[in-house]
Amino acid sequence: MLQLINLSKDFAGRVLFADISWHLRKGERVALIGENGAGKSTLMKIIAGLEESSRGDIQLAKGARAAYLPQDGMVTSGRMLFHEARSALSELLVMEEELHRLGQELEQLPHDAQAHDTVLQRYGELQEQFRHCGGYTMETEIGTVLKGLGFTQDDWHRDCGEFSGGWQMRIALARLLLQKPDVLLLDEPTNHLDIEARNWLEEYLCSYPGSVILVSHDRFFMDQVCSRIAEVWNHTIADYHCSYSVYLVQREERVAALREAKRLQDEEVQKTEDFIRRFRYQANKAALVQSRIKQLDKIERIELPPERKKIRFQFPDAPKSGRIVLELKKLTRSYGTKVVLDQVDLTIEKGERVALVGHNGAGKTTLMAVLAGGEYQAGSLSVGHNVVADYFAQDQANVMDQDKSAYDELYSDCPYDMVPKLRDILGAFLFSGDDIHKKVRVLSGGERNRLALAKMLLRPSNLLLMDEPTNHLDLFSKEVLLDAMKRFDGTVVFVSHDRYFVNGLATRIVEVESGGLENYYGDYEYYLSKKEGQNTAEPGARDPGPEKRTSEPDPGPRTPDLGPPSREEQKRLKREEQTREKQLQAIEKEIAALEQQISDLETEMNGPGFFDDAERGVKAGEQHNALNARLDELYGQWESSGG
Repeated sequence: MLQLINLSKDFAGRVLFADISWHLRKGERVALIGENGAGKSTLMKIIAGLEESSRGDIQLAKGARAAYLPQDGMVTSGRMLFHEARSALSELLVMEEELHRLGQELEQLPHDAQAHDTVLQRYGELQEQFRHCGGYTMETEIGTVLKGLGFTQDDWHRDCGEFSGGWQMRIALARLLLQKPDVLLLDEPTNHLDIEARNWLEEYLCSYPGSVILVSHDRFFMDQVCSRIAEVWNHTIADYHCSYSVYLVQREERVAALREAKRLQDEEVQKTEDFIRRFRYQANKAALVQSRIKQLDKIERIELPPERKKIRFQFPDAPKSGRIVLELKKLTRSYGTKVVLDQVDLTIEKGERVALVGHNGAGKTTLMAVLAGGEYQAGSLSVGHNVVADYFAQDQANVMDQDKSAYDELYSDCPYDMVPKLRDILGAFLFSGDDIHKKVRVLSGGERNRLALAKMLLRPSNLLLMDEPTNHLDLFSKEVLLDAMKRFDGTVVFVSHDRYFVNGLATRIVEVESGGLENYYGDYEYYLSKKEGQNTAEPGARDPGPEKRTSEPDPGPRTPDLGPPSREEQKRLKREEQTREKQLQAIEKEIAALEQQISDLETEMNGPGFFDDAERGVKAGEQHNALNARLDELYGQWESSGG
């Protein structure tokens, strides 16, 4: 599907990658990983044809097409959402327009006209091509993608310019998915998605007919979607044909083996260099010295991957609090006429790690703000004995003083006894040397979040309220944050769209939905299983117990062969045969009626101007899908009944 041949890219004398030779097979889903600045995004842009390589070639399969979704910066306006999404299907729209034109031409042409048969033949061929390419179901496909990415049907008629930055990226993603390029290039596609949209995108990509290359900081997402990891490091690509979790183990083994090989090589090189120095000026050893020098020149030196910089920290010891940390009773929070929390009850106990989940706009951030002491209209919020809370707001990184340096921002909020430790704290969050004097305004999103987290270490607390602390953090920083929060001996309430993080930390899931709260006492996987209606055992109980185990039923003793059937048995068999024939006739009759319905519907859908009404088009597409699904079901029944 795709092949890179000796590909190189330089930026102002700095080598990003050199002489990369790599291939991608059809249907593969690859996660492209590496340090920030390693060249992942640049490589995808080169594959998409948006940037030039310095040297080398890219070969795509004949007729194949690659398309790229950047991390951000995509803005659309001036067209309704549904029409914007529909415009992505340009080839189908051209076919649809030609079908309309041919249909009108056939209406005007007499049946005995010379051009009638030619137009009719072209109409039939194009209609079949349109059907094969999904033309009759494109409205349904658009609706499925928009709904999956979190847009409501009311959003379809809104101008794209009304949507904020995160939703603009969802529009761009929807367009790209609808185009179905042969090679789909996604740069951080989950950045602007909530958990529900991430779950949907996972399923979509797992069944995607083309190939996928993606960059992501969502470990759970990569584990679910990708079966191959391509690591960009040391100016080349290292391949691992496994999931991300397995890659982490294999990489450590690979690096350990490389270190050992380098140690042995360094020892050998040292011995050779010692020999050369010792005998360089002895005439009787000149030939041997020259031989060793040539050996050194031929050695291909082993290079180790760069050591990854990781943040290192732990939260201060938590003061002791009472058993009940927070309690909400019949609490209501609304904005004007919109009620976000409607008489909710919630009790948070000491030591719990509670994750708030729900779709965007459900009220998670509102609930977090209320728990942190924000406003509410009715009910009560009780704070437990000796509770000291620290609140990390969703926009915490943006409320810092943009004109202060990283050091001054930390110093302005620092207790006197912590001042001597400021540089150590900044160093733990990768602010070293001159970095501590960088203005907040020039820091990247990840750096701002790290600085905001650093501020939480200045004072001890026993309740952490954290709204999206993982935003903009790379995979390794998330891992360190997860470990620090696991070791924190106080209480944690948090919101995160990173499912690996939620699953690794939460002891209880609270779903915020339709103004209410629902509790699930377990991790994220337990919550998912309950949502899917599975009969899952309580967390910690690996064996469901004898009363819940299932086994094959005991078939009992075999019935002896009683010889030819009796007259009563023959009558019973005849009645069963007659019933089966009646059922077959009924199925065949329904099949014929359904086929006629589908034919009539397709004729109607192919009429001039049918899809001008988007809602009618969607309903017709859904009906077309439902009829075909029922037809497949009937054919299955017909075959199993002996038809």
